[in-house]
Amino acid sequence: MDFTFTEEQQAATEAAKAVFSGVAPDGVPSPALVPGAVAEDIDRPLWAGLASGDLLGLTLSPEHGGAGLDLVALCLVLRESAKVLARVPLLETCAVAMALQRYGNPRLAAELLPRVGRGELVLTVGANGRTGHDPAELAVTARREAAAGAGAGAGASADGGPDGGSDGGWVLDGTQSAVPWAQAADWIAIPAHIDEGRAVVALIQPAQDGVTLAEQVSTSGERFAEVRLESVRVDGRALIDDPGAWEWLRALLTTGTCALALGLGEAVLAMTSQYTGKREQFGFPVATFQSVAVQTADRYIDLRAMEVTLWQAAWRISTGAAGALPAEGDIAVAKIWASDGVRRVVQTAQHLHGGFGADTDYPLHRFHAWAKQIELSLGPAAAHEEALGDLLAAHLLG
Repeated sequence: MDFTFTEEQQAATEAAKAVFSGVAPDGVPSPALVPGAVAEDIDRPLWAGLASGDLLGLTLSPEHGGAGLDLVALCLVLRESAKVLARVPLLETCAVAMALQRYGNPRLAAELLPRVGRGELVLTVGANGRTGHDPAELAVTARREAAAGAGAGAGASADGGPDGGSDGGWVLDGTQSAVPWAQAADWIAIPAHIDEGRAVVALIQPAQDGVTLAEQVSTSGERFAEVRLESVRVDGRALIDDPGAWEWLRALLTTGTCALALGLGEAVLAMTSQYTGKREQFGFPVATFQSVAVQTADRYIDLRAMEVTLWQAAWRISTGAAGALPAEGDIAVAKIWASDGVRRVVQTAQHLHGGFGADTDYPLHRFHAWAKQIELSLGPAAAHEEALGDLLAAHLLG
């Protein structure tokens, strides 16, 4: 088996390293020192740098101005972004764009996706539902509206929004909580359920009638929002009703979150290695003590397990390759390792750093906050263990 990355994937990694090389993890106030969000907006200069480096269109097809690469390439870039705690919705924007390209209305995709690649539009997605414990699509209902009223409330937009149409319309009601950077987004993807009992994905704009954004702050100190929808009308072409669209989008988001966990964990272990190599006790670097070496070796094993399960999941999604279980099984295994692994890495780092780990002038506490956010995003390890058990029972024992 060949585990090497392609030249195009390696080039994407190098481009990402160049863009993120100038990003400082402590470029905004510490979440431990401010009562609200650390900043009002995303890192716009970095967003422009990602666009100029052709990284926002990495997974878009050439017809939309993209490079036509796969999820593996995106995960390589996300891995680098997490090493510097990049404050941009790179995962959310790319995942929604990929779903629109694969399942959405071709005309809407042709309007929006080239602008996404140029950095002109920011996309995000509500994937946590009302409470974070129930499936996200159950938090919002979508009902079909008579075609005569399809254009109402979803009219033309300077942002390149739908201009009405003949596809009929939909009405959304419900709430999605903890939507990342919703205040900075031009479009928000909202999963919802319809009478047939299946999920759809609607694309809305924050300024639409009936949309309200209530301020929330993540564990990492970033601006999130509770998106409340009251009779929000969506043009038919802005609603993706393919039965597999939401599950595929969620798979992209979960796998991308695993890539963020891996990159953050690698940065934290490197930081710990540097610190313990310089910190001396009894005249020797603490890195030479057996107990320290054993703990860091265990965390290195965690990272390697996180890495191999990540690439397995990304490969299954990208290629559609068959396996003993559906790709959801590999995604669950990757998220289990990512959630538990990143937590163990930062806990060990805090222990080996001693008091420096809690010093707000030292960046480790920021990584700890981000790690906790990533650990619980889209379900903690226990939730994915349960999902994996259900898959095993259905496909191997049933």
